[in-house]
Order: sequence, then C-alpha cells, then structure tokens
Amino acid sequence: MARAGLTTERLVRAGAELADEVGFDQVTVSAVARRFDVKVASLYSHLRNSRDLKTRIALLALEELADRAADALAGRSGKDALGAFADVYRDYAREHPGRYTAARHPLDPETAAASAGARHAQLTRAVLRGYDLAEPDQTHAVRLLGSVFHGYVSLEAAGGFSHSAPDSQESWTRIVDALDSLLRNWPAP
Repeated sequence: MARAGLTTERLVRAGAELADEVGFDQVTVSAVARRFDVKVASLYSHLRNSRDLKTRIALLALEELADRAADALAGRSGKDALGAFADVYRDYAREHPGRYTAARHPLDPETAAASAGARHAQLTRAVLRGYDLAEPDQTHAVRLLGSVFHGYVSLEAAGGFSHSAPDSQESWTRIVDALDSLLRNWPAP
C-alpha cells in the first residue's frame, strides 16, 4: 500500500529540487526517501528505480524549459526572439542547475519522441523563421544555436568566465548579436 501523501509527481518534484541542491548525479531513490523520512521500499509503488526517477526529472525539466521558451517567444521575432530564447536557457540553468543537467539526460528513443524535446526543436525553428533559412541550413542553424547556448551556459556554470573582464553578461549580449548577424547573413554552401 502506498504511503499517504506520496505521489509520483511529489517524488519527481522532490528529486528535481534535490538535483538543484546537490547535483543531478547525486539523485537516487534512497536520497528522495530520506527527504520524506520513509523507507526506500515505500517509493517503489511510484518509481521503478533511480534510473526511472532521473528519466522523470529529465522529462519535467524539458517540459519546464519548453513552457518557458514558448512564453518568451510569444509575439517576438528576429533578434528579439533569438535573445529571449537564449535567455530562457541561461536563466533556467542558473535557477535550476540540476534540472538543466537533467534536461540533457539520455532518453530512449520512444521516451524522447514523446517528451517536450520535440517542442524545443519546434521552438528553435520558430526563432529561425525570422531569418529565412531553408533546409538543410535550418537544421545546421538549430544545431549551432543549441551548441552555443549549451556550451556557454556550461562553461559559465563551471566558473569559466569569472576570472577576467569583460563581464559574462557583456559577452553573452555580444554573442547573441553575433548569432543574429550570422543568421541574417548565412553563408552559401
């Protein structure tokens, strides 16, 4: 019998909070059980194992990011949309470092296809509509944006930009400007 008050959603949210506090790699069913002061066995009616918990946290993070990105893009286009979209990823990583890591957790193909991951690609392509890119250049641009955003956010989170001037925010702004310029002047093959 499931312990009163414990639900899969509560456990996943507790796991996500734990990920933000101690790191996604440290999240286990045992650690979540300690949060609720229950035995690990009490959680197995809601979660199969730590891998299941991590997958569910990843799905939550992807959904939260997609919702934020959709809200940020509403009514925007061109450079304004690009900047808002970029800021969503950077801000989310700063506010929820464990969840941001979770959003990159490997998912099996079926789970990935049913996740909000597909919305991320659609939202990126929505940003690119303001730049008149045809395939396959649009796919190249999706990959470029993902690489730049993730790379910058990861380096910044690791303290890679805290040792020198200019301020990281100034670099971020210049990078978004440079991406806008590149997307408006995409090189011919």
